[in-house]
Amino acid sequence: MKRQNLTIIGGGSTYTLGMMMSLIAEKENLPLKSVRFYDIDGERQRLNAEATAILLKEKYPEVEEFIYTTNREEAFVDTDIFFIQIRTGGLEMRERDEQIALSHGCVGQETCGAGGMAYGLRSIGDMIDLVDDIRKYSPDAWILNYTNPAAIVAEALNQALPNDKKILNICDMPCVIMESYAKMLDCELWDLVPDYYGLNHYGWFRKVYNREGEDLTQRIKDIILEKGLQASAVDIAHDQSWQTTFKNMKMMLEDNPQFLPSTYLQYYLYPEQMVAKEDINNTRARQVINGREKTVFDMCQRIVDSGTTAYENLHADVHGIYMVRVAASALFNKGEKYLVIVQNNGVISNLQEDAMVEVPAAVMSHGVEPYSVGKIPTFQKAMIETQLGFEKLVVDAWFEGSRQDLVNALTLNRTVVNVQTAKQLVDEILEENKQYLPQFFKQQA
Repeated sequence: MKRQNLTIIGGGSTYTLGMMMSLIAEKENLPLKSVRFYDIDGERQRLNAEATAILLKEKYPEVEEFIYTTNREEAFVDTDIFFIQIRTGGLEMRERDEQIALSHGCVGQETCGAGGMAYGLRSIGDMIDLVDDIRKYSPDAWILNYTNPAAIVAEALNQALPNDKKILNICDMPCVIMESYAKMLDCELWDLVPDYYGLNHYGWFRKVYNREGEDLTQRIKDIILEKGLQASAVDIAHDQSWQTTFKNMKMMLEDNPQFLPSTYLQYYLYPEQMVAKEDINNTRARQVINGREKTVFDMCQRIVDSGTTAYENLHADVHGIYMVRVAASALFNKGEKYLVIVQNNGVISNLQEDAMVEVPAAVMSHGVEPYSVGKIPTFQKAMIETQLGFEKLVVDAWFEGSRQDLVNALTLNRTVVNVQTAKQLVDEILEENKQYLPQFFKQQA
């Protein structure tokens, strides 16, 4: 099995060290020759990278080269596989996204509603620019993007680069939900086979089977309805916010027992409840800044200071292992089945062709081949079409610099709806993001 050259774009992310542990755990499935980190924030990346160098020396000495850089050519040339995990504007802008939405009584969340729109608008330009440079230096490489909001990013990349069949937009959320299913069923995550459809962060499990073909769906529903659901993936199991989110799965299932929902549907089905529980001065972004971010970088500093990882509780996470296995399936033409984001093209037969949908697909070296979903029920179809309209209008607005498209998008979004509120949100979001979105201010100049 040929050893691969990997570049991680967004080397300063708090998820980088966990991803490296996942690569170590999966080294037999995806053997690596070189690892490179790239980030525009060299100082933030440095601490991650110095800790990673020690980690690789101790646990993955087979890696011949490890570098970290802010130079794209150095990071991108002769690479086989790219993982992209950028956050344009950082956590500070995420906090403003959440606060602006909450100040208008709307859901303030990273990927949903007005906050998701703002984050998506910031992400589009950087993602297109990155892919253009990747193709300059490594034209045949696979690109696995898990930058949020994945639905908006996938739509934008599909519009800008429709013929690039080696861009794969992925989200780990269905996998994280299945990890909780697996724990309550006393089995392994990889024993479960999902029948899932929707948009990213906006979908449903129709069925969940085991590898032997046994339908486990009703058993899962019964357990959730009786006992609830806990977040069990190791990187979120001790996070109170995630536990609350998973607890709400019971409420969603009680209100609509037809299918098992994605966690993020809580924001669209119960927007008033979601707003009521938030503190504008202690948003989720602020909790991450004071919590996860501090914890991860303090750990990196301890590793660097001690020169060893021996005293730290490092572990592979579901998120990372999922990405690595998808990458291995693509690189080595395994044709394994994963949930990925692809253009619909009839996969959901009663949904428009150009929708970017999240469905099971076989991942191979020439691209992905999605499995047919068929016709979906009226309620789910209507929900998806409203959200899809929002996503497409946001992307159209970015390309055209259209404020009206943004107002229309938020008017469609179930977390906003009110036109006057949508107008106010658009004005404030654009003003806050002026440096990132100059195309919206050209007519005013």
